[in-house]
Amino acid sequence: MKLDVIKLDGGSAGSVDLADEIYDLEPRADILHRVVRWQRNKAMQGTHSTLGRSETSYSTKKIYRQKGTGGARHGDRNAPIFRKGGIYKGPKPRSHAHDLPKKVRRLGLMHALSAKAREGNLVVIDSAETDGKTKTLAKAIKDLGWKRTLVIDGAEVNGDFARAAANIDGLDVLPSMGANVYDILKRDTLVITKAGIEALEARLK
Repeated sequence: MKLDVIKLDGGSAGSVDLADEIYDLEPRADILHRVVRWQRNKAMQGTHSTLGRSETSYSTKKIYRQKGTGGARHGDRNAPIFRKGGIYKGPKPRSHAHDLPKKVRRLGLMHALSAKAREGNLVVIDSAETDGKTKTLAKAIKDLGWKRTLVIDGAEVNGDFARAAANIDGLDVLPSMGANVYDILKRDTLVITKAGIEALEARLK
């Protein structure tokens, strides 16, 4: 498929051929869901923790005799049935990450790119370069009508562009190796530089 290339000032910079096997797939929600779930679970800290029966700070003395009270049998007050007792099978620090085949992850990224292309929310720019001033870049983005936007550059992000974009709300910049399904789907507009197109195609083919 062919897509027009623009400059940051809105001018035309020719066109680019996008690989159909990457940018023209029928997006599958099940694959996108699997990849996003894998990403979010991997990012979870898993630091939740509760105190078990052996960790609460009550005495371990039996609270009253076993028989003859007319009440239920109890040991110490650390039992989960008592207020401030230990939590039964409560959460403990652990990793929430799970495995996902590399082929599925690769396919998920291709489907995410195809989804943006089909929605008409994929923009290709000549290069992500600016004078390093936030004011200049913010004006350019406002003129182009971009709001919640992700910019994907080549192997490395231009330093001046990254510095200028740092203080602009709703604008994020990633190198091609950092491109991922969650960040792509979360933004309204996906902007890729020509260098980013080449890097992504080399990565996915």
